[in-house]
Amino acid sequence: MKHKKMLFVVALVGLLALALSACGGADLGTEGNPIVWVLVPSSEAEGVLAGFTDFTDMVFDETGLVIEPKVATSNAAAIEALCAGEAHMGALNTFSTVVAIQRECVDVELVAMRFGSPFYNGQMLAGADAGVETIADFAGKTFCRDDEFSTSSWIIPSLELRAAGVDPDTGLAGVIDAGGHDLAIIGILNGQCQVGASYVDARGSVEDEFPTVMDDVMVVAISADIPNDGIQYAADFPQELRDQLNPALISVADSEAGAEALSSAYSWDGLVEKDNSFYDPFLQVLEASGFDISSIVE
Repeated sequence: MKHKKMLFVVALVGLLALALSACGGADLGTEGNPIVWVLVPSSEAEGVLAGFTDFTDMVFDETGLVIEPKVATSNAAAIEALCAGEAHMGALNTFSTVVAIQRECVDVELVAMRFGSPFYNGQMLAGADAGVETIADFAGKTFCRDDEFSTSSWIIPSLELRAAGVDPDTGLAGVIDAGGHDLAIIGILNGQCQVGASYVDARGSVEDEFPTVMDDVMVVAISADIPNDGIQYAADFPQELRDQLNPALISVADSEAGAEALSSAYSWDGLVEKDNSFYDPFLQVLEASGFDISSIVE
């Protein structure tokens, strides 16, 4: 009888261990069970990963928490990692954040600052010799974008194209997923595309390699303000770890070394506390324009 009771206890302990492992566990944030931070490929993946690796090393020095940054293959893959329990934190772009909020699998707690503002702008671009003067002239041209979930490189541009009378689905000669804002610009430079879009001013990220990019790729239009990307937690991420991480993330971002790391990765220059409601106006703009976000939210 005692033997059976002991087996029951061992089995119960095993089940509890599995349950703790599934939801992160008490040892989340250790070498054996790091906090996985999924990043989107806004620019060249190695540069993004290097910047966030430096940043998370500084956060470890302040908190003792081990964070493992990983660059997803796409914006959609980053959403899935958070919603499927494969990542604990995210640095989703704006549109992906809205999608993940609608799927109820993330909580926004920190938003990035750029040039002292929690908002940024997108830009519609064209090769200097493409014969483009307005967005309407994008008709019949090949368009380079980051990917289909990129806020400033496709979601907002697709709305601007429609407003100018160009159907983004049928009115372009083609759409190429470049896999980064910098790569979309390079696509225009090398003639793969005649037009495209990025955040303002992603041209600077390739200026060392292409010194004449500011002349060779011209800005056709600049978008209205867009809420910045930022940091999200998976919905089941422990509150005690959030409370430990948030002040450390802000503190490190405010340091010279931390700001340099974030700037090299995503052009962030700080972090500010916000919640999901910060993105409500952006969602309203999408809905008012007829964008069907429910077709993406599963």
